[in-house]
Amino acid sequence: MKIFSNILALVLALALFAPASAWAQDDGETFRQIYEKEWDFRLAEFPGMAAWVGLDKYNDRLGHVSEPHQLRRRDYWRGILAETDALSCERMSHQDCINLRIYRRQIQGFITDVETRAYLLAFNSDWGFYLGWARLAENTAFVDAQDYRDYIAKISMIPEIMDEYIGLMRRGLEIGFTQPKAVLPGRDTPVEAQLVDDVSESGFFAPFVERPAGVSEIEWPALVAEGRAAVEGKVIPAYATLLEFFREEYFPGARDSLGAYQLPYGESFYQGQIYQYATVDMSPQQIHDLGLSEVERITAEMQAIMDELEFEGSLAEFIDWMRGNPDFYAKTPKELLSAASYYAKKIDGRLPMMFGKLPRQPYGVAPVPEEIAPFYTAGRYVGAPLDAPRGGYYWVNTYALESRPLYALPALTLHEGAPGHHLQGALAKENDSQPPFRRFDYISAYGEGWGLYAEKLGVEMDIYETPYEHFGRLTYEMWRACRLVIDTGVHAFGWSREKAQAYLADRTALSLHEVTTEVDRYISWPAQALSYKLGEYTIWQLRREAEAGLGAAFDIRAFHDYLLSLGSVPLDVLTSELQAWIVAKASEGEIAQ
Repeated sequence: MKIFSNILALVLALALFAPASAWAQDDGETFRQIYEKEWDFRLAEFPGMAAWVGLDKYNDRLGHVSEPHQLRRRDYWRGILAETDALSCERMSHQDCINLRIYRRQIQGFITDVETRAYLLAFNSDWGFYLGWARLAENTAFVDAQDYRDYIAKISMIPEIMDEYIGLMRRGLEIGFTQPKAVLPGRDTPVEAQLVDDVSESGFFAPFVERPAGVSEIEWPALVAEGRAAVEGKVIPAYATLLEFFREEYFPGARDSLGAYQLPYGESFYQGQIYQYATVDMSPQQIHDLGLSEVERITAEMQAIMDELEFEGSLAEFIDWMRGNPDFYAKTPKELLSAASYYAKKIDGRLPMMFGKLPRQPYGVAPVPEEIAPFYTAGRYVGAPLDAPRGGYYWVNTYALESRPLYALPALTLHEGAPGHHLQGALAKENDSQPPFRRFDYISAYGEGWGLYAEKLGVEMDIYETPYEHFGRLTYEMWRACRLVIDTGVHAFGWSREKAQAYLADRTALSLHEVTTEVDRYISWPAQALSYKLGEYTIWQLRREAEAGLGAAFDIRAFHDYLLSLGSVPLDVLTSELQAWIVAKASEGEIAQ
């Protein structure tokens, strides 16, 4: 008994005085079991995501979107969130604690989207499910006959899932939860483009034009016949149904109002979107006021360039002169793409100045697809899975060349290519030390904030070659500052479409075509546009803290490498982790001394 008592006393002493790390496996392991279980659920529910992360298990299907499916997923995620309530950062490692903070925010965002019925807005002026489907063939690797059978099964589901989307939009019409009527003209164009008379002209049929080596000559004719039947008998009729619904029901019945606050659940919906995209607990008024102050600051920098150029006139007159000067515009699509390619390669050569670690995956430059170019933004990065038979792509919009100023091209390239979205996204995908819910996530405030930060980083990399290109960068930064004012103005304070367009046109050198497409994007996609400036503002604040705290020991490459190693994180996590990094680096310096 005495021996037993001594052992018991020793065990209790160890329990009382053991470091927290000794208990880390308890909640850390429980958390891992929870998120792995939920991740498997998530991949089964969203086959497109499964394909994106390299899992081919669900390549033969599309995900369901009907309201019962939305509510079923919400209930599951509520249960998952409840399971994480019992977990504590005090009983897990630091990295697991970061993961937990991010994971709970992620799951809560899924729940909020369902509770505010965000799923009723099935498309916006920038993207839609029917556009994603049109790229299924391009994003599928066709190696063997099974790839073709999976693809045929998947596109054969389009009529069923199309009906579910139409059901959601009909429900939106019933309760007034629709896209504003003002942004709908032209949204039917890419749908109509799918209604081809000859199946061989359909993008959905493109994989069947040429037999790959992995498919035998014996199998090929039957696969082609099945593919033709699926495109002709299912895909094209489904798009015809959507086109009729858009023109006969949705467009005429859509709401006349603009602001998110005028929707059912409007105030909570907009605040939820702010939290999701910007990851900040700020009110619309706080965001609006920050935007106004940033607009004032950037205006002064624009004026300094005008003074350097000895331009005699107002800012508005200088902007009008730049917009109307033909020297600032490419004459052909190839000329615009060539200029973008030039800046992309110039930037690549200077990346080692700012980064110690670069991604393995390359990227190319390509035009925005014709079917979406008329209402698409100036550029976009389109990533690729690590095992895809292609790299990422920096899309450049070659539609309406008179609205694509060359003076803005360096900033656009820095943002969409490297060191912006491509570098950031490729490094995140290559970071296999993180759990998949982090590795394959995209938090807009972090991602778009980094993209805007990368534009200004181009100044230190000596990418901008003329005062006009520097002004182009400032007009891009002004554009993002204006978003804070316009997005909140429309969705919280009753701004009209015309007032929003005038505010953007008067303060940036964006073409009037871009002004229109951008404002329509903000109207149809509440709060997403806030993420750019709020994210960039946070990154610059943290960099200034690091420079001040570390002094001569500050290493820009180490700062960037650590920031990007975190992957896509909310701004509160980014702030706490970088501040801890600054303290750790400062301590290293003190020890070295």
